Amino acid sequence: MRQLTLASASFDKHSKQTRRAKFLAEMDQVVPWRELCAVVEPFYPRAGNGRPPIGLERMLRLHFLQHWFNLSDPAAEEALYDSLSMRRFVGIDLGREPVPDETTILNFRHLLERHDLGKPLFDRVNEHLASRGLKVAGGTIVDATIIAAPSSTKNEAKARDPEMHQTRKGQQWYFGMKLHIGVDSKTKLIHSMETTANVHDAKLLGGLLHGDETRVYGDQAYRGQKDVIRDHAPNAKDFTNRRYRHRGVVDEVERGKNRTKSKVRAKVEHPFLVIKRVFGFAKVRYRGLAKNTQRLSVSCGLTNLFIVRHRLLRA
Repeated sequence: MRQLTLASASFDKHSKQTRRAKFLAEMDQVVPWRELCAVVEPFYPRAGNGRPPIGLERMLRLHFLQHWFNLSDPAAEEALYDSLSMRRFVGIDLGREPVPDETTILNFRHLLERHDLGKPLFDRVNEHLASRGLKVAGGTIVDATIIAAPSSTKNEAKARDPEMHQTRKGQQWYFGMKLHIGVDSKTKLIHSMETTANVHDAKLLGGLLHGDETRVYGDQAYRGQKDVIRDHAPNAKDFTNRRYRHRGVVDEVERGKNRTKSKVRAKVEHPFLVIKRVFGFAKVRYRGLAKNTQRLSVSCGLTNLFIVRHRLLRA
């Protein structure tokens, strides 16, 4: 282990571990760094005649910081210069080396996008959690959320993102894309995800099931999909919400059943809360569906680690 320089040494008489430092210390322990680096390593540049590349794990740590704190490439560089806890997490000592610049951060992100490594990273996280005993159980909750995109045309192209679409939720119209997830009803872990721009939620139902379900929960957007559930999960029962109001007449029995189902279905909101409120991904950062899908794939894996981090630390 290298000796710390004065740039990393602290001479503060009074100090306190901040929530950011505590969070980074927890995630440092629960993220399977070796397994995730193995996913990216075959595509990462190797040392040759030119300038040696920055360490893969360091760049992956920096990339995850961007997800956790919703940082752009320039903002990530600035944050590392500004925050000692972030530098310690990434492993940078300003007394020996500078922070990777925004172009280096951008190139690493493009490398992940170019080789479509978001989904393999997500799958590897789930394999790691399964090896720790956090396996998916018999129930799956399916749902979708809207990730907003700028609707303004005050840009260089004088147009909105052509890959985004508007959709209606209730009586309100939104412009952006959708994230569809399948969540385990016991652990609240995301086991499958899809992204679309203008596709009805029910059409994605089959791809959100892992096949071994005994129950499938969903809101009324997924009603009437018994044949799809039977084809993709033969042993599953349909526990999606049903319509309880018809021509102004309320079926109180069906309404009560929906309330009971919704007590389980509400668990799907926890992963959405982490992605959109804790990690700040309520709006798209990039143009196009592919780049944002790449980011959402990694975010779903990091969300799973965030949800069960205390359980992993106790173990």
